[in-house]
Amino acid sequence: MIQEYEAEYEPEATRRDASDAESSRASRGWWDRNADEYQTDHGAFLGDDRFVWGPEGLDEAEAALLGPVESLKGLDILEIGAGAAQCARWLAAQGARPVALDLSHRQLQHALRIDGGAVPLVEADAGALPFADGSFDLACSAYGAVPFVADPVRVFREVRRVLRPGGRWVFSVTHPIRWAFPDEPGPEGLSVAASYFDRTPYVEQDETGHAVYVEHHRTLGDRVRDVVAGGFRLVDLVEPEWPAWNTQEWGGWSPLRGNLIPGTAIFVCERD
Repeated sequence: MIQEYEAEYEPEATRRDASDAESSRASRGWWDRNADEYQTDHGAFLGDDRFVWGPEGLDEAEAALLGPVESLKGLDILEIGAGAAQCARWLAAQGARPVALDLSHRQLQHALRIDGGAVPLVEADAGALPFADGSFDLACSAYGAVPFVADPVRVFREVRRVLRPGGRWVFSVTHPIRWAFPDEPGPEGLSVAASYFDRTPYVEQDETGHAVYVEHHRTLGDRVRDVVAGGFRLVDLVEPEWPAWNTQEWGGWSPLRGNLIPGTAIFVCERD
């Protein structure tokens, strides 16, 4: 779980139910408050126009999970949970026509800061995409939206709706096994501390009990069933290994843990 907080208050961490609406409000507020720090801390690793699937550093230029790089030219591609639109900018450099969508106004302001609006930006919720049916050839999301929504099937059905037949939907999330371990990069993060099967959301709440950060856990089997319920075929499941060149720690991700347990799961799906 990616967690970085402002110093002005220390929210209470708990496990409790959180509705779709509460989760959406919390995500919008958290990313608006923390976008500046996030881009300062991770902007160099993410790059301005690089497509990275997760903290391991797996690059789309190498992985080609959306398809061969040369095949992207001329395609309409939707990036969901785009942040500062780094991935969309890389897609544009390959000749694609990307649109970058995010819930956070402040994250999209960072996208404008980087490229001055060269990539089209849309501020919207992933569960209610403001596009006509069949608007895109591909859709992608690198740690965007999916881990933070209470109803991922709703999101997947929306993605399916805006994709053309045969369209590919590729998204990455925290690997579900990580939920059984403490979110620590050192040795203390190597011992099982919770049930992998406990789907109770992780919530940080303020002194009034209102959620300020929500992340939802689904087991690997849950994710597969959600993909199918959303109207997709799962064609690949990628679990990136930690590369030797990557010496960074990012929240609970680290070389120590990355060499022992997976940190990211990438689902490659297709619409019939």
